[in-house]
Amino acid sequence: MKIKIASILILQLLFISCSSTISTVKKEYTLNNSKELKSDWTINSKEWILKKDTLTGNGSLSPWGVLVSKKQLPENYEIDLKVNMTGESLFEIMLNLDKGKYIRTYLYQIDQNIVIGDGIYDKKDDSYGKRGGKTLFKKPMKLENNKWYYLKIKVLNNQLYFSVDNKTSIECSIEKSSLNQKGKLGFITNGEVKITGLKIKSL
Repeated sequence: MKIKIASILILQLLFISCSSTISTVKKEYTLNNSKELKSDWTINSKEWILKKDTLTGNGSLSPWGVLVSKKQLPENYEIDLKVNMTGESLFEIMLNLDKGKYIRTYLYQIDQNIVIGDGIYDKKDDSYGKRGGKTLFKKPMKLENNKWYYLKIKVLNNQLYFSVDNKTSIECSIEKSSLNQKGKLGFITNGEVKITGLKIKSL
């Protein structure tokens, strides 16, 4: 009986580790240590580091600091994190990155907006026009450096919901806006940013 239970547990672990998505119905993904960062994400160690429970990214106007997951996001998912832009003006979450296109969900201090947009990403070229993209939806919000913000993103039945501090939110239909319906997760910064409490779960 013990051998049977152990076999089932091993098979479940193999199923989770071999999954092509960054989270599964059985497991909420959290980023806890440097080993996971190296195995689950495509990184430049000069741009992104994980110490204790805080992920720190460093970028510039050129190049941006970029971190991309190696696995796909689920079809329906929820992402929670806390972020602090300690330097410069932009923090961007790349959603459904696939074949050089992605959904832009970001905080932009210069315009004092939270934004949903249509993005392009050429990993071999960080020149103007090869990364970023146009704004589709935005909402005004006072944004500051050295302040923690709680971000929640939900994608359910092709509807995207993006909120900051449970106060300011925007949403849109992914399909009607002709945005990517599948792909990977990524982060972009044009300065220094700190991320903690990252959770990704299937819905």
